[in-house]
Amino acid sequence: MENQPLLGNNRNYGMVNAGYAPAAKGQAAMLAPPAAEPYGPSAPPASMFDNMPGYEGTMAGGGGFLPPPMPAFPAPQPMPGPEQPHWNIPSISEETAREAFAQFASSKCCYSSAPAKDGVVTNMEAFNTYRYRLETFTESRSTEWRHEPYCGQTIDAFAQPPPGPWDIPSKTPTFFAEGKQQIKVPYTSSVKACHNCLGMGQKPCKGCAGVGNKMCWVCNGSGFRTGNDRCLHCSGRGRENCSSCQGRGSKRCDVCHGKQQLLVYINLTVKWTNNTDAHVVEQSSGLHVDNLSKVSGKELFRDSQYMVYPVLGFPDPAIMQASQRLVSEHQGKYSQTSRILQQRQTIELIPVTRVTYSWKGQTHIYFVYGNEFKVHTDDYPATCCCSVM
Repeated sequence: MENQPLLGNNRNYGMVNAGYAPAAKGQAAMLAPPAAEPYGPSAPPASMFDNMPGYEGTMAGGGGFLPPPMPAFPAPQPMPGPEQPHWNIPSISEETAREAFAQFASSKCCYSSAPAKDGVVTNMEAFNTYRYRLETFTESRSTEWRHEPYCGQTIDAFAQPPPGPWDIPSKTPTFFAEGKQQIKVPYTSSVKACHNCLGMGQKPCKGCAGVGNKMCWVCNGSGFRTGNDRCLHCSGRGRENCSSCQGRGSKRCDVCHGKQQLLVYINLTVKWTNNTDAHVVEQSSGLHVDNLSKVSGKELFRDSQYMVYPVLGFPDPAIMQASQRLVSEHQGKYSQTSRILQQRQTIELIPVTRVTYSWKGQTHIYFVYGNEFKVHTDDYPATCCCSVM
């Protein structure tokens, strides 16, 4: 049975593959000339996007956040929160402090339990430590041109002017819960030929340059193994079907998925963000403030409204100053690029107890802090160096 030439199916590109006759001894097998690769642009050209009124600055890949329009009605004025009574930190008992210290020591593989078990507590001192937190929940909107394979979707471009980006209804968010919603802007969808495959639905295979076959890897295109032995892998033709395209010479366009056309539209991204800042009042206990970010405290004050008013009448002036500063910063910063939906401010009282104890004639200190009774110490007196063999 005669060997048939390998043909690539390149009718879409106007290319015809040459046949490959078995090579004679001493003569290299015929090689197909490389095919031209009519690839379209990797990115959509600017001419692909229509000029939509109200969306002139929209680009492929995103055009930045759109500032919200001025409100049609005056925004409601913030109301001062209720004054709070004075709060004192309840002192923890010595038993609670010792239990927390013992649990801390047992969690460290190189710490002896002796100091926590046998140490004598000589002094316990509680410290007032406040944390003020301000949350500003915002909605931001941005637009960008997008495309997807056209499969019969609705085409509505220029049927009427598209609504403005802030006029498009979105879902109702849960306050202080971050989220995102993608919305196809009405009256912006049109159909364009695929830029990637020039509207043909397929592209030349890169593995074989579109010819459907490539040099035999066994005989390196000679058609022979050794001597007069014809290469059995390619039947002496020196070429073999391309495994990437199964000999067709082309592959489905990965942009339009073979549909030849794209639905082009403006996509609106609605994003809800909870912007948070906190301030911890410096305290003289000696415990570093960074440790307090990992624990919770007792909530003394909570105020949530459209826009909050700085805290008034709190016994610690540092909290009132922090509230004044952060409220001003948030309302100035986030109203420029987003719409403020709700603000919330809280004040927590974080208990910190400094414990002084004696062990083997030496005085040491540890801290118990937070509702979780976490422990921190810089000079645990009985440690050893552990090594893994």
